[in-house]
Amino acid sequence: RWFTHFYVVSILWNGFLLIWLSRAVFFGGSLPSWIQQVHHALGRDSQSEDAGNEHFSALLVLLLLWLHSCRRLAECLWTSVFSNGVIHIVQYCFGLAYYVAVGSTVLCQVPTNFTNGKELPVQISWYHFIGVVMYIWASLHQHKCLVILANLRKTKSGQVISLSHSVPSGHWFERVSCPHYFAELLIYVSMAITFGFHNVTWWCVVMYVLFNQALAAVLCHEYYQENFRSYPKHRKALIPFVF
Repeated sequence: RWFTHFYVVSILWNGFLLIWLSRAVFFGGSLPSWIQQVHHALGRDSQSEDAGNEHFSALLVLLLLWLHSCRRLAECLWTSVFSNGVIHIVQYCFGLAYYVAVGSTVLCQVPTNFTNGKELPVQISWYHFIGVVMYIWASLHQHKCLVILANLRKTKSGQVISLSHSVPSGHWFERVSCPHYFAELLIYVSMAITFGFHNVTWWCVVMYVLFNQALAAVLCHEYYQENFRSYPKHRKALIPFVF
C-alpha cells in the first residue's frame, strides 16, 4: 500500500514536466535552464537536426509514464487488496526518488535547440505506433493480473474476506508466478520502442526494471514453492518459458 505514495509523487512531478515539455513542443516555449545544465554535464549534444521528432518521442514517453502512474494509483486505491506487510524506509525513500528521476531522465533526452515563439514540426513515426500499441496491450494484461490477485481475497460481491496469500491461476499466471511484473517490464520496453529503439539511456532504465522485477519475482516464486506443495512446477518466475 505504500507504493500509493510513489504514484502520487509521479503524477504530480511528471505531470508538471509533461506540461513544461508540451508548452515547448506545441507553443514554442523553452526548456528550463537546469535541463541544459544536465545536458552539458552529461556531455550530450544539445542540438539535433531532427529535434521535432525527438521532442515528440520524449513527450509521448512522458505521457505514457504519467498515464501508467495514474492507472497504478487507481488500482492501488480501488482494485488491490493489500496485506499488513510493511516496506523498509530505504526502499520507500528510493521509490520516491525513482519516480522523480525517471521523468527527469525522459526530459533530459530531448535536444535543447528550441525556436522560441515557434512550434517545432511534429512527425509521427512507425515506432511511435508500435510503442503505444504495445504499451496498451501490456497495461491491459497487467491490470487483468492485478484483478486476479485482488479477487483471491474477495468474494464475488467484492467483500474482502482474507489478507492471506493464495495461489493465483488463470490468464498469464498459468505460465509465470508474477505476470504483473513481466507486464511492467513490457511497459518500459514499449517506451524504449517509442523512443525509436536507439535511446541508450532509456534502455539502461529498462535493464534496471528487468533486474528489479526479476529479483522480486524470484522471491515471490520461491515463496509459492515453499508454502504451497501443489504449486505448478512448470511455472517460471518472470518470463514465460525462459526464467
